[in-house]
Amino acid sequence: MKIRALLLGLIAAGITATAVAADPIVIKFSHVVATDTPKGKAAEKFKELAEKYTSGAVKVEVYANSTLYKDKEEMEALQLGAVQLLAPSLAKFGPLGVREFEAFDLPYIFDGYADLHKVTTGPVGQMMLSKLEAKGIKGLAFWDNGFKSFSANTPIKTPDDLKGKKMRIQSSKVLEEQMRELKSLPQVMAFSEVYQALQTGVVDGTENPHSNLYTQKMHEVQKNVTLTEHGYLGYAVITNKKFWDGLPSAVRTELEKAMVESTEYANTIAKEENDKALAAVRASGKTEVYQLTPAEKLAFKKALAPVHKKMESRIGADLIQSIYKETGFDPSKL
Repeated sequence: MKIRALLLGLIAAGITATAVAADPIVIKFSHVVATDTPKGKAAEKFKELAEKYTSGAVKVEVYANSTLYKDKEEMEALQLGAVQLLAPSLAKFGPLGVREFEAFDLPYIFDGYADLHKVTTGPVGQMMLSKLEAKGIKGLAFWDNGFKSFSANTPIKTPDDLKGKKMRIQSSKVLEEQMRELKSLPQVMAFSEVYQALQTGVVDGTENPHSNLYTQKMHEVQKNVTLTEHGYLGYAVITNKKFWDGLPSAVRTELEKAMVESTEYANTIAKEENDKALAAVRASGKTEVYQLTPAEKLAFKKALAPVHKKMESRIGADLIQSIYKETGFDPSKL
């Protein structure tokens, strides 16, 4: 046993020495939100763990706040190999041709984090990640951000209060349909452009988890936020499949370990960070935060339930039903 342990130690030392002797493998990790958001902090945690576990064989460079690539540029950059890691919001995969991910945009399909994690950590979530491989992309993990609230410069207490308003959304056919169901005017816009658009009145309102609303200072140009929790915003951490498969197996194993731990970290802090951000929005005095009554929230659920049926042909009825099975959601019983 001592000889076997010694041999294993020498092999491990040899891998480390070889890796350190060579130039480190550089992984560029680009994202579009602030460093002090759940995603921003999780990216920094992955950097810390990846560099630690590979003993310097890997160097992770994190580019936050769209400093390297903007929303519309980053996916192509990944496929071309110009960047190695992204954590785009799940809405980004529909335009890529992987429409299954648009199920995450369906309003009120998840009643909190417990329901959500039944999907993202289970077989349905793994099946969805595997769909990316045909696009040259390897799906590594799901990271939470949080549940979204509507904001505008006028009070939002009923679905009718959003009628006619120009509402910023990500590029997503489901979110377009959601806004049309509310008789709003969906405005697709890059995340980095939203603050100025709200400030100048190009758009009237938006939907965001509280950490995004606060760190991008959108609350400074929105007088009202309503805690509708109508939709989920999360991310898929992805890499270029050719790059990932081409890594030395010992290095890839350590990166996988770092990803598992940073995912646990990301999903632990997401709710905490959003709660802190909401408290900061309230404390700012710039925005009135409104909590829907159960009856008011039910009115939003009923107003948005038709979106599920309308999107079946796009997303896949079987996939939507498999999510209902995991979570117990039944729109017919609203």
